[in-house]
Amino acid sequence: PRLWNSLNFKKDSEFMGITVLFLDEKVNSVIHGFIPSGRANHYMSSLKAGSIVKVSRFEVARCSSMYKIIDHPFLIRFISLTIIDEIITGAPEINLQS
Repeated sequence: PRLWNSLNFKKDSEFMGITVLFLDEKVNSVIHGFIPSGRANHYMSSLKAGSIVKVSRFEVARCSSMYKIIDHPFLIRFISLTIIDEIITGAPEINLQS
């Protein structure tokens, strides 16, 4: 995954959560993930940019056109039951530019 903090600049850069981009190996596409601020600390140690992970028990929602950062119509929303299992560390970088 690739990840960064999401801030609300209209509210004095308030931390909103963590935005994550996942490469879905089954359909060869990128999907947007979001971890709300209340769950961010719980998942931060499990997320390392460039690692290969398995994410399970999450919510799928339609991407709002206002916050859409990629073409995929859905996003993964982390909930209290979400589990991240690290599969491989130090994975080769994937160039998403074509």
